[in-house]
Amino acid sequence: MAALAVLLAGPRVAFAGTLQFAPCGKGLVECATVAVPLDRTGAKPGTVSLYVERLAPLGTPRGVMFLVAGGPGQASARAFDLANQGMFFRDQFPGYTLIAFDPRGTGKSGVLRCPELQAEPSASPAREQALVATCASEIGSARSFYSTRDHADDIDAVRQALGVDKIGLWGTSYGTQLAVAYALTYPTHVDRLLLDSVADPAGRDPFALDDLREMPKGLAEICPGSSCRAATSNFVGEVVTLANRLAARPLTGSIPRPGGGRLSVKVDGVDFLSGVVIDSDLNAGIAAELPAAVHAALQGQPRALLRLVELDRESAVLDAEDLSMGLLAATVCDDGPFPWSPATPLSDRPALLSAAVGALPAGATGPFGKWATDLGPAALCLLWPPQPAGRPLGTGPLPNVPVLVLTGSRDLRTPSAVAAAVAARFPQGRLLVVPGVGHSVLGADLTSCSASAVKTWLAGGIPTSRCPRSPAFVAPIAAFPRSVAALRPVGAPGLRGRTLVAVSRTVREASASWALAVTGFASAPRSLAGPFGGTIRIGGTSFALSGYSAVPGVAVTGTLSLSRPPGGSLFPLRFTGSVSVGGAKAAHGSLEVTRSRLAGRLAGRAVSGPIS
Repeated sequence: MAALAVLLAGPRVAFAGTLQFAPCGKGLVECATVAVPLDRTGAKPGTVSLYVERLAPLGTPRGVMFLVAGGPGQASARAFDLANQGMFFRDQFPGYTLIAFDPRGTGKSGVLRCPELQAEPSASPAREQALVATCASEIGSARSFYSTRDHADDIDAVRQALGVDKIGLWGTSYGTQLAVAYALTYPTHVDRLLLDSVADPAGRDPFALDDLREMPKGLAEICPGSSCRAATSNFVGEVVTLANRLAARPLTGSIPRPGGGRLSVKVDGVDFLSGVVIDSDLNAGIAAELPAAVHAALQGQPRALLRLVELDRESAVLDAEDLSMGLLAATVCDDGPFPWSPATPLSDRPALLSAAVGALPAGATGPFGKWATDLGPAALCLLWPPQPAGRPLGTGPLPNVPVLVLTGSRDLRTPSAVAAAVAARFPQGRLLVVPGVGHSVLGADLTSCSASAVKTWLAGGIPTSRCPRSPAFVAPIAAFPRSVAALRPVGAPGLRGRTLVAVSRTVREASASWALAVTGFASAPRSLAGPFGGTIRIGGTSFALSGYSAVPGVAVTGTLSLSRPPGGSLFPLRFTGSVSVGGAKAAHGSLEVTRSRLAGRLAGRAVSGPIS
């Protein structure tokens, strides 16, 4: 068995570095640590121990590829999980020795813990500023040594410890900012760059202006053609209208809890844009429900939207080991740029911030009011303690090496316009825009196009410049009706036909809620409350409904499982099974749910109709 393991591992790569790796966990992953100075100027003593994982390649060695996660605040070793996902990444990067290490302040590299900030990642700007200030105090004076420059220097320290001259880097989201920062600072040690969902190398605009201006383009990609016609004819316009309305007058209402009772939820314009709108580029369930929920809110039916807002907030609460909010604050607030210098006293900053926002020209925030500048890091870092300016990044020039830039057409947090600008800065930069994909292209592209392009590029070929549209994970749902009586009957006259449509809407909405849970939470919740009551119990490829209501007065109970078609695409996902129908406003009975139809008996008579 030991000999077989050696054969499967392929040839070992000889490193002349100082790292002493040892087997760890399961699989063929090896682990080591690299001690680096806390402060490379030497003014403050201390070291940070960086946790490093290595996976040797199969086949002929090509080089070393660093896997750089995002955030900032994600622990790369934990995020990429080479022990369990190693075969996938070996297939994606054939011949490469894979290196994933936890950046300082994350995971097993001295994770920064700020409990209150960690527990409220979706706090209002004023509350968030207070939490960030508390976090800075909790970190203490070491908070000045977690900038992107510090992280770039750590990458090079690991490279040197490995004993290799050049490395490739695959960065996603903030990982792209860090990868380009490394390329600017250590250009002679870069072999190639794969940049997925590109953040601005100069750091986020303090007011998120690029995000705000590009947001309508990304939102339009949620509803290509007539795909959202059953929910709204103008999704982008309705998002803009609702956001500006919520900024002027926040919305408050109550939603059901899965265990019973009700929860009060409040949302304003910043909550709305920074939460469910932007998160629709990662969470397939939110993307499917948002057009209908926004439309309903504008029609005076806010419950579906408030439910999405609350579920999105709950999904954002992560363990510090998964995403350290303390490290995020320390890096972002050190990097800047802001309308003040790092050493500016706190008392002077509000006036500087207000003046800078007031000086923005018309249209700078896209279709949103200037209130939307609170989405940017300037608001987040207003109360971060004054500190000396950190060491700047290197000035390049950027290396003349192969660079492949991937971007999704509906990415709202790292817009495609930024990706195009970054690709253009590299002599060998290539840009691939993947239609229908949101943030993190390689993890969200439901076609094989982007993954195939990466393999072609790694092999020295010319990757495709065009990909087909990636299908929706689950289809956008139809509008939330005010009542059963407001529905047009289908498949049977009167109440039976209206109930059939209501059950169709409920099945589709429940499918989107399942998708919200499995794609939006680090660990899917066991159950969620329905928009108007009842619960959905989440399974890996199924869900169970208990009195679940997406239409007032109609309650659906039953179990639905993922349907795998004999041919064609699996996506958008569909679920099939049997349900019983009850509720004060419904025709009672039972129905069979197929991929495209409902059939059975309601009020004692046969009914059949499409799932719409």
